[in-house]
Amino acid sequence: MTNFLITWGITAVSLLIISALRLGVEIKGIGTALVAALVLGVLNATVRPILGFLSFPITILTLGLFALVLNALMIMLMSAVVGGVRLHNGFWGALIASIVLSILTAILSAIIK
Repeated sequence: MTNFLITWGITAVSLLIISALRLGVEIKGIGTALVAALVLGVLNATVRPILGFLSFPITILTLGLFALVLNALMIMLMSAVVGGVRLHNGFWGALIASIVLSILTAILSAIIK
């Protein structure tokens, strides 16, 4: 349970940093970031495995780069579900935000855990 809370907080902080850097995602506040991180976690646990299975041949052909597209799609879905999240520049903004989110989450996880 503690690991879940730490990961949830790290994702929320990373989303706030991305919002502050104006990298394609705008988040209204801390509460919205916490909700967005929770929704993103639920989407990554439920929808992403199904899409990953269905897109496995494309992922193999692109040597894994299609996984970045799946991450961007999860951010786009999250922005559609959470009211206080606004996505700029459409897919490309989500793609940049997903790459930066992965990097920030890895760095913060290495520092905290």
